[in-house]
Amino acid sequence: MSAQSWLNRMWYSRDAPPSWLLPLEALFGAVSKLRRWLYLKNIRASVRLSRPVVVVGNLSVGGTGKTPVVCWLVERLQETGHRPGVVMRGFGGSNRRPHLVRESDDAALVGDEPLLLARRTRALVAVGPERPAAAQILVDAGCDVIVSDDGLQHYALRRDCEIVVIDAERGFGNGHLLPAGPLREDRSRLAKVDAIIVNGASAGTARFDPTGGQAVRGGEPRRAGPSRVFGMHLQASQAVSLLDSNPRLDSKPRDLREFSGQSVHAVAGIGNPQRFFTMLRAFGMQVIPHELPDHAVLGPADIEFGDGRPVLMTEKDAVKCAAFAKVQHWYVPVSAGFGAGEGAQLLGIVTRLIGEHGGAAQGNHG
Repeated sequence: MSAQSWLNRMWYSRDAPPSWLLPLEALFGAVSKLRRWLYLKNIRASVRLSRPVVVVGNLSVGGTGKTPVVCWLVERLQETGHRPGVVMRGFGGSNRRPHLVRESDDAALVGDEPLLLARRTRALVAVGPERPAAAQILVDAGCDVIVSDDGLQHYALRRDCEIVVIDAERGFGNGHLLPAGPLREDRSRLAKVDAIIVNGASAGTARFDPTGGQAVRGGEPRRAGPSRVFGMHLQASQAVSLLDSNPRLDSKPRDLREFSGQSVHAVAGIGNPQRFFTMLRAFGMQVIPHELPDHAVLGPADIEFGDGRPVLMTEKDAVKCAAFAKVQHWYVPVSAGFGAGEGAQLLGIVTRLIGEHGGAAQGNHG
């Protein structure tokens, strides 16, 4: 069992973490609170850009569905006439300097998620370990809104709007901070954000319990402090060939229902691979799962199984496999879905706050 698998099993079980991890958790929590306090008191400098910044992040380590939310938000802002750009660290990429991502870039250089976002949204995407410097590249390139992917804890970049994404199924695991649990910050942090999205909760059914800090299903939606809680679900309907750029091949997308009853290999190097496997099974597939670490570096051996069965993978994995893919390799793009007017309400919160950029409320998030 890999270290990541062991941690996930511990974090998302009902058992108490090992006692030897608790002092490390206390130290992590103290450092996290001190770091945030230093930024809030302007003892550590944070950069205010000339354009508004929207942060989409999470409290926990691992996949919550954040990337589809970023795609959704960028596309909605584009539809309203904005020119959004996305700033990211570029996890998994070797680049250590601010860099504007091109669709032809190698994921090994810029990271898998930045390349996915650049290709999916056609928006400008900048990566770099120093987010303010990378974000400034986007401002200089003409972007009028900056969306910071996974930037909730990166306080060096000031923000106008904060959105947190939570996995309805896994929640906050055992509720402990790193390394005893999956949390990067205490759950009380949620009372300070502008919107909470619960991935896996139907429209109108997401609620947040401020006493326990859990996002759950059922009941009527209500506010968590100043925050509005929204239900979201991930939508998938097609499989796209990794060879879709080859004009000699008939590589039209296939309806996922065409795989119903078939035995397929499913490859997932994401934060929560089980969500991907469950989604494929919902389409009637007999899934042979291949779980890989998040942001795993993939080679031919990771997607070749020698039996001719279809191989379905996530879009994040696919950007790393095009060079050695074959006709049996497909990826499944997913999109964030909101219902009952909740998408419009969420977009309304975002547009109102970015419209206040430069006003008195801009420093609330520090």
